[in-house]
Amino acid sequence: MSDTTLEQRLALHVQQTPLAVIEWDLDFRVIDWNPSAARIFGYSYEEAINQYAADIILPEAARPFVSQVWQALLEKKGGQRSTNSNVTKQGRLIHCEWYNTPLVNPSGHVIGVTSLVQNITRQKENEQALAEAKERAEVTLHSIGDAVITTDAAGRVDYLNPVAEKLTGWTNKEAVGKKLPEVFHIVNELNGEVLINPLERCLNAAGIVDNASQALLISRQGYRISIEDSAAPIVLNKEIIGVVLVFHDVTKTRELSKRLSWQASHDSLTALVNRREFDRLLSLLHADACEHRHQHALLYLDLDQFKLVNDTCGHIAGDELLKQLAVLLQENIRGSDTLARLGGDEFGLLLDQTAIEQAMVVANNLREIVKKFRFVWQEKTFDIGVSVGLAAITESSESASAVLTYADIACYAAKELGRNRIHVYGVDDAEMNQRHGQMHQVASITQALKDDRFQLYAQDIQSITNKQFCHKEILIRMLDADDCIMAPGSFLPAAERYSLMPEIDRWVIHQCFASLNTIMLPAIAEEMREAVLFNINLSGASLNDDRFLQYVLTEADRYNVACQHICFEITETMAVANLVATRNLIKQLKARGFLFALDDFGSGVSSFAYLKNLDVDFLKIDGMLVKDIVNDAVSHSMVSAINQIGQVMGIQTIAEFVENEEILKKLKLIGVDFAQGFGISKPEHYIN
Repeated sequence: MSDTTLEQRLALHVQQTPLAVIEWDLDFRVIDWNPSAARIFGYSYEEAINQYAADIILPEAARPFVSQVWQALLEKKGGQRSTNSNVTKQGRLIHCEWYNTPLVNPSGHVIGVTSLVQNITRQKENEQALAEAKERAEVTLHSIGDAVITTDAAGRVDYLNPVAEKLTGWTNKEAVGKKLPEVFHIVNELNGEVLINPLERCLNAAGIVDNASQALLISRQGYRISIEDSAAPIVLNKEIIGVVLVFHDVTKTRELSKRLSWQASHDSLTALVNRREFDRLLSLLHADACEHRHQHALLYLDLDQFKLVNDTCGHIAGDELLKQLAVLLQENIRGSDTLARLGGDEFGLLLDQTAIEQAMVVANNLREIVKKFRFVWQEKTFDIGVSVGLAAITESSESASAVLTYADIACYAAKELGRNRIHVYGVDDAEMNQRHGQMHQVASITQALKDDRFQLYAQDIQSITNKQFCHKEILIRMLDADDCIMAPGSFLPAAERYSLMPEIDRWVIHQCFASLNTIMLPAIAEEMREAVLFNINLSGASLNDDRFLQYVLTEADRYNVACQHICFEITETMAVANLVATRNLIKQLKARGFLFALDDFGSGVSSFAYLKNLDVDFLKIDGMLVKDIVNDAVSHSMVSAINQIGQVMGIQTIAEFVENEEILKKLKLIGVDFAQGFGISKPEHYIN
C-alpha cells in the first residue's frame, strides 16, 4: 500500500470519525479542524483555522491559565487525558473529554499538538441528574420517620437511613456489605421463633409484601423493639436489582393495644378475668363438653359479710378486701382453672376437666380458706364467709348461660339456707325449682313494666288514739297476660332476686306523685287533707342506687308534690344491711319534707342498737310479734318495749297484722299509736 494511499485513508478517517480531531501549532492556534470539531464547537473549518484556542473554545475564566497548561503539555512529550469544560460558538457550556498528544518531528522537537475530543456533556448531565436524585433521595430518607434499608439482589445491605441506624444499632458504614439478617434480626414476639427475612418474602413473591405479624426486632445491642415492616423489590429494566425495606417502631402502639385488650377482658380492681371474658371462656368449656363429652364445673362465690365492711369502713376498705381475697383465691386454684370477678362481691370459678365430686372438694377448700381469713382495716378485724353455688358443665347442659344461671341460683340457695355453705344445683331440688320459677317470672315482670300492667292498692292505717289522721299504705299488684291480678308474694321475690325492684319502685313513685294532687288528695275529706299521709315502700336495691335520690327529687318537682304527705317505708333488715346509704337517703329526703317509717321493726337482732342511728318518724312493729300479743306474754312484752322506746325517742308506732278486736284492745292498752291489718281494713284497688 503506497504512502499516498495511507495518507488518504487517514484523512478519510479524520473526516468521518465522531471525535473532534484538532491540530495545534506551538502557539495553540488551530492548524486543522475536522467536521466533528465543527459540529461540537459550532465553528466551521474556515472560522477555526489560525484561531487561538482560548478565544474560541475555553470559558473566559479558564483563559488566564492556558499558557501554563499548554507549556506543561509541550514539555511532557507524552499523551495526556483530561476532562474540561468548554464553550461553543453559541456560548453554550459543554463538557469534553480530551486526549492530547504532542507532535514530535524526527529530530525530536515538538512542533505542535494533536487533540482527540469527545463531547460528554449528556453523560455529565446524566451523572449530575443521578447525583442530584441520589442526594434528594438520601435527604428524603434522612428526613422521613420510617426506617429504611436497601439491599442488592444478593441481600447485602446498600444503605441505612438514620432511623434504621437507631433501631438496628448499626451505622450505615458498618452495615454496608453485610447480609440483611445480620443487620435486621427479627423474631416472633409471641414465641421467639426467627421470622422469615423480608428479603426472602419479597423475592419469593416478586412484589411488595406486608409486614410480618407480631414482628420483634432484636437490635445489635439486644434491645427488643416491636415493629411493622414491608418490603418491595427495586426493579431496573424488568430485573430485580435489590430490595427496599421500610419499617417503624410500634412498641408503644402494640403495648397500648395489649393494655386495651387486657382491660377489655379483666377487672381493673382485682386483675381477675371480668364477666365478659368469663362468659366467653364458659362458652368454650360448654362447647368442649358437648363435642368431646368432657366434664367441667362452675363455682359461683358470693361473699357473706362484704356489705358490713363497706358500711363500716367505706368503699376503700371494701375494695382492699376484694383485692386481698382475689389473690388468696387465685393462689389456691390450678393454673388451668379460671377465676373471675363477676361484679360487686361475686366471683366465678371455671374448673377445667373436673367432675362434680372433685369440684365439691375444691369448693369446700375455698370456703374454708375464706372462713379462716381475717380482714384487718384500721384496727378493726372482720370475719368473712362465702356462699358457693356449684353447677356441672356437661354435654347435657342446656347452654353456657343456663349453667351460669344454675350456679347463681344454687349460690342464692346457699345464702338463704344459712350462708357460708355450698349448694349444688340439681334438677330435683325444690329450692332450685322455686328459683327456676322466679327466673321465668322475670320476663313477665319486665314485660309488665313495659306495658304498664301494674295497679296500686291501698290499705288504711287507723289511729288507735282517735287522732284526726288519715294514713294509707300504697301496695302494688301485677296483671298477668290474662289480666288476672297477681299478689305481691308471687312476683316481688323474683323482682328482688333479679334486680328489678328499682324499676318497680320508680313506677310506684311516678304513679303516686303524678296522682297526688289530681286523684289521691281530692279523694280525702277536706278537713282531713292536712293530716293525710301515704306510705310508699322502698326496696333495698333502691337504697343502693346512686341515682334514686335524684329521681325522687326530680319527680317531686315535676308534679309539685307536697312532700309532707309522703312517707317512705324501709324494712329494718334492708336499713341495717345498707346503713350508710339509708342514713344518707333519709337525711336528704327529710330535708325536703318527706317522712320515713322503719318497717318490720323487731324482726332483726340489733333493732334498738341501730334505731338511734336512723332518723325515722314511725316504727312499724313486726306483725309476727303483734298477732300473738293476746296469748303470748313474750310477744306482748316485746311490743310494749318497742312502743316504749319509740315514745321515748319521739317516734310514733304502728302495729302490723292487727287481725281482730282483741289485738286492737291490747295495743290500745299498751299505747301504740296506729294499727294496720285485715282487722282494720283490707287492701282496696286505688290507682290503675
